[in-house]
Amino acid sequence: MCAKPISVADSGRWVRVCRIEALAGREIIPVFVAGRHLVLVQDGDGIFATDRACPHEGADLALGHCSGGRLFCPRHLAWFALANGAVSPGWNFPDLRTYPTRREGGDIQVLIEARG
Repeated sequence: MCAKPISVADSGRWVRVCRIEALAGREIIPVFVAGRHLVLVQDGDGIFATDRACPHEGADLALGHCSGGRLFCPRHLAWFALANGAVSPGWNFPDLRTYPTRREGGDIQVLIEARG
């Protein structure tokens, strides 16, 4: 079972998601930001945000793993580049949606565009 998502109801531009310490000892955490289910992924010194559901069959990417700048789907082991969401070669489905992140003080923020 996944950890309980951190919920952030605000929508807008840069949205505070959690404290950096929330990722301590964890490479992936599920979050709920401005009505979107996302995962925060820590890979080396980088922190990335993507949609939580795999675009192939909707697998929960919070149950996957990351390595070498890639997020691996737990269902079919395709991977997505954390930098831009590109799917691994040989798979014919859409790239994974990614969201810019930044560290602001001790917080992690995600850029969420307002839905229109």
